[in-house]
Amino acid sequence: MSETTYSIGEGPATRVSLSLPEGTAEAIRARVGKREFSAFITAAVERELRGQILDEYLADYERRKGPLSVEAQEQARQVFDEVFAEGDQWPAAS
Repeated sequence: MSETTYSIGEGPATRVSLSLPEGTAEAIRARVGKREFSAFITAAVERELRGQILDEYLADYERRKGPLSVEAQEQARQVFDEVFAEGDQWPAAS
């Protein structure tokens, strides 16, 4: 039996236990309502994971090649703008 690997945002839903400060939970409910609470948390966690992946990649790149030049930063910004305009395909977390 093979194990399926899912990328961030893919796969069936799984139930997890989560503890939040009551003020945070109330702020989320006030913003999105009780029915969209899980979707809000899912989106926030996915954004955080994607940000961490980007941070790790950038740190690794700079360790290997040195700091990015202003020109390289602008090129990267353009690439990300194009990718985000096309959709949100992201690699699996490693």
